[in-house]
Amino acid sequence: MATPFTIMAVILTVIIFIPLYRVVKGPTLWDRMLGAGAIGSKTMVLICIIGVLYDRMDMFVDIALAYAALNFISVIAIARYLNTARPKNG
Repeated sequence: MATPFTIMAVILTVIIFIPLYRVVKGPTLWDRMLGAGAIGSKTMVLICIIGVLYDRMDMFVDIALAYAALNFISVIAIARYLNTARPKNG
């Protein structure tokens, strides 16, 4: 029973490295933010898979929801900061 979830967790961990490259080498700041958001969503799924593996889904769903809320709020806060921190011309 745990083998398919283990394989999914390993595959998802490998997939997380694709947006990590975008975060590190992104040409623009917005690309890096998008990559960070993608990593956050994949990490949330990975936390749920770990919850299934440990047979503690109730606890890991709470952790995943808290992580999702933190990820969402941080992306909104950074986007708002970058939108207001633009240099003014003139």
